[in-house]
Amino acid sequence: MKIDIIGDIHGCYQEFVELTNKLGYQWNSGLPIHKDGRILGFVGDLTDRGPQSLQVIDTLYKLVMIAKKAYYCPGNHCNKLYRYFLGRKVQITHGLETTVAEYKALSEQEQERIKNQFIELYESSPLYHVLDGKKLVIAHAGIRQDYIGRHDKKVQTFVLYGDITGETNPDGSPVRRDWSQHYSGEAWIVYGHTPVKQPRTINHTINIDTGCVFGGQLTALRYPELETVSVPSTMIYVEEKFRSFG
Repeated sequence: MKIDIIGDIHGCYQEFVELTNKLGYQWNSGLPIHKDGRILGFVGDLTDRGPQSLQVIDTLYKLVMIAKKAYYCPGNHCNKLYRYFLGRKVQITHGLETTVAEYKALSEQEQERIKNQFIELYESSPLYHVLDGKKLVIAHAGIRQDYIGRHDKKVQTFVLYGDITGETNPDGSPVRRDWSQHYSGEAWIVYGHTPVKQPRTINHTINIDTGCVFGGQLTALRYPELETVSVPSTMIYVEEKFRSFG
């Protein structure tokens, strides 16, 4: 299979369009379609913090649910927005406030449409994708080798939030272990969630969240070529949001 997997978009729709154009996708139909039959994959976190979260939802819904031309698995921000749309009590912080502000600016009819689109997209999507004869796994924050094939609560927490310790950093974000250092599987694990300045490859894992919403880049991994393609962000650069590994 030939798939181009895109890192955390976080409402950066302009960069998403630019990146797909650079990858050879054409938007003649209003959706990114590749003339050679390549399709898109998404590691989650479509929304929050960026300027056009609802436009990203609308496009992904049409691409995944109607055109059947993409694979999507949810991230932790997707999970939180899903719970918000269901009417559950969630804190409207850590970026959700930007998506909610966009949402509340819509007419009631448009609110209903976008809410129903996202709920359907979320509920129809697996926690992670195992593709290409089990040679490729797309999971938002990654996945341990022994978790592949499982979908229980422990695995869900890992896939959405990473290998969290239960402790928090000074900014309130959870402390996460570097699980990829211990990964020994044969399948390529393509993930995002933890912003890095450059795509990070270690032990058949590739982190493609290059912090677009924090002023870095939006990155895609071309598979099976294993080449990364990036476009620069239009957002303000926030140095402290990027994780560095020793």
